[in-house]
Amino acid sequence: MAGLNERAAPDLTECDREPIHVPGAIQPHGLLLVADHSDLRVEAGAGALEEAFGPEWRGASLSDLLSQDIAERLDSPIAGPGGSIRGAPLELHGQTFDVTLHRTSDHVVAELEPASEDPLLAGEMLGWMDAIAAGFERAPNLQTLCARAAVAFRTLTGFDRVMVYRFLDDDAGRVVAEARDPSLDSFMHHHFPAADIPRQARALYVRNRARVIPDVGYVPAPLRPAGYQSLDLSDVSMRSVSPIHIQYLRNMGVGASGSISIVKDGMLWGLIACHHHTAKTMPLDVRLAAAALAGGLARQIRAREEAESYRERLSLRAAEDSLVPAFKPPLTRAVASRHDELQRMMDSDGVAVIHPGGIDRYGRCPDEEDIRSIGNWLAERNTTDAFATHHLAGHLHSASSFPDKASGIMALPVPEEQAILLWFRAEQVEEIEWAGNPHKGVEHDPAAILTPRTSFETWRETVRCRSRRWTLEQTESAHRLRRALHSASEARERQRLFQELERAVAEKDLTLAQKDVLMKEVDHRVQNSLQLVSAFLSLQAREAGPGPVNDQLIEARSRLSSVALVHRRLYRDDQIETIDLARYLDELIGDLKGSLGNEWSSQMTVDLTPMLIPTDRAISIGLIASELVINATKYAYGGASGPIDIALEQHRNRFRLIVADQGTGITGERRGFGSRMMQAVMARLGGTLDHADNSPGLRAILTAPIEDKPR
Repeated sequence: MAGLNERAAPDLTECDREPIHVPGAIQPHGLLLVADHSDLRVEAGAGALEEAFGPEWRGASLSDLLSQDIAERLDSPIAGPGGSIRGAPLELHGQTFDVTLHRTSDHVVAELEPASEDPLLAGEMLGWMDAIAAGFERAPNLQTLCARAAVAFRTLTGFDRVMVYRFLDDDAGRVVAEARDPSLDSFMHHHFPAADIPRQARALYVRNRARVIPDVGYVPAPLRPAGYQSLDLSDVSMRSVSPIHIQYLRNMGVGASGSISIVKDGMLWGLIACHHHTAKTMPLDVRLAAAALAGGLARQIRAREEAESYRERLSLRAAEDSLVPAFKPPLTRAVASRHDELQRMMDSDGVAVIHPGGIDRYGRCPDEEDIRSIGNWLAERNTTDAFATHHLAGHLHSASSFPDKASGIMALPVPEEQAILLWFRAEQVEEIEWAGNPHKGVEHDPAAILTPRTSFETWRETVRCRSRRWTLEQTESAHRLRRALHSASEARERQRLFQELERAVAEKDLTLAQKDVLMKEVDHRVQNSLQLVSAFLSLQAREAGPGPVNDQLIEARSRLSSVALVHRRLYRDDQIETIDLARYLDELIGDLKGSLGNEWSSQMTVDLTPMLIPTDRAISIGLIASELVINATKYAYGGASGPIDIALEQHRNRFRLIVADQGTGITGERRGFGSRMMQAVMARLGGTLDHADNSPGLRAILTAPIEDKPR
């Protein structure tokens, strides 16, 4: 591996904190006017405004300066991403400018940029995009789709190099397709570290789907007067970009840059990155066409990924249909007779069974002592769920001594037989090509100014102790095998009990009856205790009468309901480590509807994607969901009722819980017990809680990993 002894780079989270949405300046190829929202009088601006409008531009009417009725434009129901509105083109001193209007809470921002000298004709562009979309649909796989997309976007933009850049699970990125001038070096398959695109920049990429830097060597045009330096320019495409990013592009030898977001299911899947060796613009009409084309590409990407998942699911189901009839206790005999099928089914290199009588191995497996250490480590986790990792050494340090046998494992506990079924995958040594050394971003000097890395020459890194990744479909298939084995074990036990029934029917009946009574009694007492606490809270709320104390007691009762619901689910289900989050939230929201009354329950809509999640995380999510719904009922409609939409989505290894209303939005800072509780729960989940404009109303978005990160 190249650079094994290179000094590691420091943490670049400084980039993640840079306020790039308030740069205080724009790129100088256009003009910016900032007007008061109430009377549309211009208060500030940026660019060569005196040359365009004369020295008296401040205080003038925005409608007069732009020669159009701005108030009428702002009332238009048609708005682009972020609420931006297209204005009529403006002719100034023989040059045509495209006009875009952006609304903030206090201002109207007018963005003027030079229009294309050869504007795209709607008919020709629609015909071309229809042909490109047809080519996307005919692409046989994701790689071909991305390759065709790179060619299409280079044809549309005219840039020297166009790359399709996909984000990976660790937020690093990889170039999966490229169309370039033959004289340029290729970045195909190169990886770029996550620090190259800070987190807040990714958020803006979702908000602004197409951006351009026509000239990397530009001098920023500041907002004036000085009091407007903190104006939020999130929706302004001409906003000045971070000096760190400008230096980054210069280090790459780029003269102009553009990017188009690939947004799938509201999440940033990747980027269309465009580079040119000299200055080059991407006019508004081209950016709008590129954003529309990227939307079609995102839909095709989703279709390909879903089709791939569906094919794998069908293949695993076929293997299960063949395997399950013979997969009966004892486990050791079942594996001995079908170990080849088990290996092929999970695409593993070896299979082993840890059982009370010893260890059975088939195929390429670690030594018995190493397998025993894996079994002891799994037993310490005290779980009956399937466990899968492609990097065992990251969890169990001793596994680094046998990567050629077991860099990845899938473990399936079989508690009925006090056994563990293991699949092994050997190390898959991978040589990753990085665009420059990712470990040498900056010098390790606390007093140094943060600068981007300067080298983008191919830097190869050899990654070891990792295997091929286990897919979600394979993990689900392992769970189904366990249920099949469990069902077979239960059937065998029933047969044994039937054979012994004549000899000890009375004793068995008594034992079973005592067990059933005991379980019901335990559940009954727990439920009674929870109901007593709930009733006590209700009684205290009635005695307190309307007011803050009443509200707090009702909130406490709803939080208690979320915990009680989990207990009921655990008593009903045989799966105690994980829970279907969608089913849990649906029942929890049903309880909330009953407590809030018909005026609220009739206006709540629920759209939940099923997903398995650890039970302790489900409890935390339920508490946050209850809090967000209660907050919406308390604050969104000023005491009246109104629509509340609850949605649950999954994106790779993360989920998003969205509670949206159509009310008044956030009207102040809330620092009560509920807010403090949510902050504490959020820290435990390792997620984020964001608020977005629902136009009208508020969208509260909880984003967090589905599972805890390994420690």
